[in-house]
Amino acid sequence: MPRIRNPILCYVSDRRRLPREQGELAAVMERAAAAGVDWIQIREKDLPAARLAELTREAKRRAGLAALQGRARVIVNDRLDVAIAADAGGVHLGETSLPPIEVVRWLRSPEGRIAAGEDFLVGVSCHSVAAARAAAKADVDYLFFGPLFMTPAKAEFGAPQGLERLAEVCGAVTIPVLAIGGITVDNAGACFAAGASGLAAIRMFQESRDLVETVRILRGMASSKPR
Repeated sequence: MPRIRNPILCYVSDRRRLPREQGELAAVMERAAAAGVDWIQIREKDLPAARLAELTREAKRRAGLAALQGRARVIVNDRLDVAIAADAGGVHLGETSLPPIEVVRWLRSPEGRIAAGEDFLVGVSCHSVAAARAAAKADVDYLFFGPLFMTPAKAEFGAPQGLERLAEVCGAVTIPVLAIGGITVDNAGACFAAGASGLAAIRMFQESRDLVETVRILRGMASSKPR
């Protein structure tokens, strides 16, 4: 995958859970990019394709204006068609999305390279070691693994996986694994210690009163973990 700072910090959007005092979603995405978040994943599953594409283009525009060092990558959840139409930086696939192996195969075809470009990322959400190994075998670029801790947004995926299972997944694959589900500044260090290459979160970024400080603390935790 393209060179990127370690750790990978990914803000996952959810406008339905956005506190009113934080303003509109586009403004939060702009603040996240300005604070140094690496990826912005647009996870607005209820939006029709046209509105989702519009939001993706706006996120790219805002991220480009806000970022001081590089540009935050905008990734679209589930919708490969929208990601390509809106010139996003990648697509994130869930358990009911297109099969990762088929997506990767198409993206590496001449048609796929023309449509998406050489720098397009494919990520997959996994909830077991077996699923993580299968996704890695499909040659995706990264994994989300969780939910690590209890969180309302991930309640549908069952009981929290916990840090021991995270460590098992990180040891089972060679691609970056991002911990997701109930991630906070207080438990982020334990995720890094378990082997996570990054963190993905809604509330930790979306509800932060000082995103710059949040990002600074998280990067400091990652840099101090045992090698």
